[in-house]
Amino acid sequence: MKKVLCIMSEWGYWGEELVGPLDVLNEHGYQVDFVSPKGGRPIALPPSHDETFMDPALGKLVTSPHFAERTRQIEESDLFDGIRSLAEWFPERPYFNSENFGHQLEAYYTARDACWEQLGQYSALLLPGGSGPMVDVVNNQRVHDVILGFLAQDKLIAAECYCVTTLAFARDWTDRTSIIRGKHVTGHALEYDYKDGTGFAVSELNYGPPFYPLELILRDAVGPDGKFHGGVGRPTSTVLDYPFLTGRSTQDSVLVGELMVQALEQGLRRYGW
Repeated sequence: MKKVLCIMSEWGYWGEELVGPLDVLNEHGYQVDFVSPKGGRPIALPPSHDETFMDPALGKLVTSPHFAERTRQIEESDLFDGIRSLAEWFPERPYFNSENFGHQLEAYYTARDACWEQLGQYSALLLPGGSGPMVDVVNNQRVHDVILGFLAQDKLIAAECYCVTTLAFARDWTDRTSIIRGKHVTGHALEYDYKDGTGFAVSELNYGPPFYPLELILRDAVGPDGKFHGGVGRPTSTVLDYPFLTGRSTQDSVLVGELMVQALEQGLRRYGW
């Protein structure tokens, strides 16, 4: 059962955050299946295939020639042809005030359970980051249900950069406590957030800072018994507190893939704290 499910944003992913773990997983014989929120083709953020891009917060080049080229290769390939639509796969939870709410809610849970059974073919879930996920992945109820399905089966869930927020927001509808409460996680630290220039692949508009400060959300989500690890000043920050594997940013991408393999094949359950 060497298959991994990967949820991709349609608003722009960071190339290395897909390429890093994808190449490692492929080298170890894993098949990666892709899904996007509405079945649209994922698009790499332009800076992630531009080796001249200077990260304003870090003050250095962050896109290596290797990952720029690999990202361009993926953009020109058929990797995402026929990508599955999450909206057509998983059900939408009904509004509380919708007509026949009780019957609709029962139908929703029945359909979700059937989808969860289909997740049994996968060993792990991968959520690459970038600015795009803030738009269509992070607060997507269907994405949350996929995560809860993997959690219910005690399977590895890996998230990078701004997609780590998805773990903070994913929670049982009745309990409403974050699934990462009490856990150790990493994510984009305040020191590395842009002041301006957050952009999306499907829009020429550049926004100011990111929509939210990820570090603050994660600190609140993990609660007093968990911990956020920013790793500021260190080249990488990758944390495994099974079943959650989180990577801070682009530099962690290959390590995320390597730790996925170690968790799946060697039983690794803790790393980075």
